[in-house]
Amino acid sequence: MDIRAQVSMVFHLDKCIGCHTCSVACKNIWTDREGVEYQWWNNVETKPGTGYPTLWENQEEYKGGWEVEDDRLQLKLQSKIGTLGNIFYNRRLPTINDYYEPWTYDYEHLFNAPEGDDQPTARPVSLITGEFMEIESGPNWDDDLGGSPVYASNDPNVAPLTDEERAQLNEIQRVVFFYLPRICNHCINPGCVAACPAGAAYKRGEDGIVLVNQDKCRAWRMCISGCPYKKVYYNWSTGKSEKCVLCFPRLESGQAPACFHSCVGRIRYLGVLLYDADRIEEVASSPAADLVEAQRGIIQDPFDPDVIAAAKANGVPDGMLEAAKHSPVYKFVKEWELALPLHPDFRTVPMLYYVPPMLPVLAKMKDGKYDVAGAETEGLKPLLTSLEHARVPLRYMAELFSAGNEEVVTEVYRKLIAVRVYKRAETVGDLSQEEAQEALDVGNLTAEEAEAIFRLTALPSFEERFVVPPLAREVAIEQIGSPYDRKREGGFGSRTAPERRW
Repeated sequence: MDIRAQVSMVFHLDKCIGCHTCSVACKNIWTDREGVEYQWWNNVETKPGTGYPTLWENQEEYKGGWEVEDDRLQLKLQSKIGTLGNIFYNRRLPTINDYYEPWTYDYEHLFNAPEGDDQPTARPVSLITGEFMEIESGPNWDDDLGGSPVYASNDPNVAPLTDEERAQLNEIQRVVFFYLPRICNHCINPGCVAACPAGAAYKRGEDGIVLVNQDKCRAWRMCISGCPYKKVYYNWSTGKSEKCVLCFPRLESGQAPACFHSCVGRIRYLGVLLYDADRIEEVASSPAADLVEAQRGIIQDPFDPDVIAAAKANGVPDGMLEAAKHSPVYKFVKEWELALPLHPDFRTVPMLYYVPPMLPVLAKMKDGKYDVAGAETEGLKPLLTSLEHARVPLRYMAELFSAGNEEVVTEVYRKLIAVRVYKRAETVGDLSQEEAQEALDVGNLTAEEAEAIFRLTALPSFEERFVVPPLAREVAIEQIGSPYDRKREGGFGSRTAPERRW
């Protein structure tokens, strides 16, 4: 076993309120410079919808991630020879129109306009060209419009749905959407790292955080194409690629990343996972229907003596191992099997997991009462089910979180429903203990597990949500310099400013 440690995340989508506080916190810290105005390392999308950049999930266009061809795992973008041939012309890139043209306003005219009969205005000005412009899109242009025909119909995940299911999404009485916050997944098998010809993109050995070395980057932008999630961006001012760094300076000083710390809905969890690096290719090459189970399998039990011994032999410090034992991510992903990776079919083995949102059921007013369709399904109360009559088809959620395997998503939802039925029977009292036990049996949960899931979902403390491991960077820096010159409080970014190489 080649046991390594990975700082990993879980986002609980049932708690996200779409306030974008996380995005603004990240923007204020990391991307408030020239050339990065359009970069949103953290963004919140409305689903069903086309996302940011537009249609980022369409890998027939962008060729991001990996594919299995002739029983061999390879980049979808191109081979090594193809990289050489396309090194000065990479056509698999989003354009500025797929993001948006960043702008400011002509405040000078607004404040200093001469007296006149008209009210002075502040016209939008492009931050790229400096010219006046018309605003036609933005980073969350489709916010709260996920159910509209314009955006929902063009969502790539809608393609496998039947005509009836598509019509169901577009009926005005049944329109539904949910929020999908996204940051870099810091994948175990990152496409950006594999696609970079200069070796500028790399994965830190001690914690698995994926970074871009600004001194090595040559602006070939293969990393942008290779990342299927489009979470690597090009800085048009410095000529370098940039991406989410998981706020590693904050992690190194024991703090949670800014977007985690500021989250109003408290949807975010951070912890350590231990994984077997010897199985990366095996997991990434698995059949589509088995990808989620294979990814769960690569995660190792932090309490297993053999795993602990292998990790220590690999240089994983005791503090990291101790953090892995208390990781909320391990509980959601491995122990309870509630959290799922986003698009495991991209085969990058992402280390950001999502607990799917609860699905509202189809209903209508009948004789003055709210009549839920299919209330008798599963023998549960109408208010808490039914999966077969949910407004968002399970097939859609499966396309997002389980590479099309509906059974995996169904098992997750049965557990989520079981927790709600169990707690409703306990607190409200309008359900019998027999009904609660039936729900637990259907969800394959015990009462103790349901209670633990409820507490970590609804009542977690700050320390329970964020188990930040000691990263011991003071040890790593000893290899290249004095740790006393590089305290954790000092130094963000490169020691020398990045420059263009042409």
